[in-house]
Amino acid sequence: MAEDHLPAEAAEALLEIATGGTPAVSVRVSPDIGNPFDHPDAGRRFRLMTNREELELALESPWEKWTIFLHPDQRDLVQKDFSGPARVSGSAGTGKTVVALHRAVHLARSHPDARILLTSFSKPLANALQMKLRLLISHMPRLAERLEVADMHTIGRRLYEAQGLKENLVSKEQLQAFITEAGQSVPDHAFSQRFLLSEWQDVVDAWQLTTWEAYRNVRRLGRKTRLPEQQRQKLWEIFSCVRSMMQKHQLITISEMFGHVAQKLQQSDHPPFDYYCCR
Repeated sequence: MAEDHLPAEAAEALLEIATGGTPAVSVRVSPDIGNPFDHPDAGRRFRLMTNREELELALESPWEKWTIFLHPDQRDLVQKDFSGPARVSGSAGTGKTVVALHRAVHLARSHPDARILLTSFSKPLANALQMKLRLLISHMPRLAERLEVADMHTIGRRLYEAQGLKENLVSKEQLQAFITEAGQSVPDHAFSQRFLLSEWQDVVDAWQLTTWEAYRNVRRLGRKTRLPEQQRQKLWEIFSCVRSMMQKHQLITISEMFGHVAQKLQQSDHPPFDYYCCR
């Protein structure tokens, strides 16, 4: 890849053009106008020390800690005030993880009484975030008391069990067995096991559809197979049977667990976290 051999700012400009965007134009700083170290791109390669104590602290820091310094563009995102949820997008290697880390720390420092959750859908990434966070706040140990780092499934299970409920998730093998049995109990259909499983996971369970009316009216976005109402009725017979089997065995899906947690959090006057950062 050409960007692997280019300076970071040039590679990012190429990626921006390739994805249909327009690269930001940096203002050049000439020697007779200002300090070249004030140029935004200089922040990628240089860390200015303003006093001896700061230099000594930097020299004592492990190399890993240098990898979590911010570029000025990243710092703008970290410190910006948003009126609601915000999404930061970018290609691999543009620093989204570092932004998420610093954003969580910024929120904790700006709101002394707030609890912040930093989470990810990937457990290995959540573990990596935890390690980097320790480096970032090693000199601010009290912040760690209000910063929670966990993958989405772990925190979901914890919040579910905190409500006094027992987590009893259906396994992939159990679900496949239920769908096979339900499909065999409903006559006169030609749906494959693979299609039934994907329709359940991507539509019925994903949208938490519990009634025929909800399934009949749902928009099956991204699904290639069109289903007239008669076919949907046959499918709902199968899925109703699957739900009955799960209830009989007192099993739930991950989506059901998160749905229950979300409902309880919406009704609560005291949410477990004040701010959420997801990577």
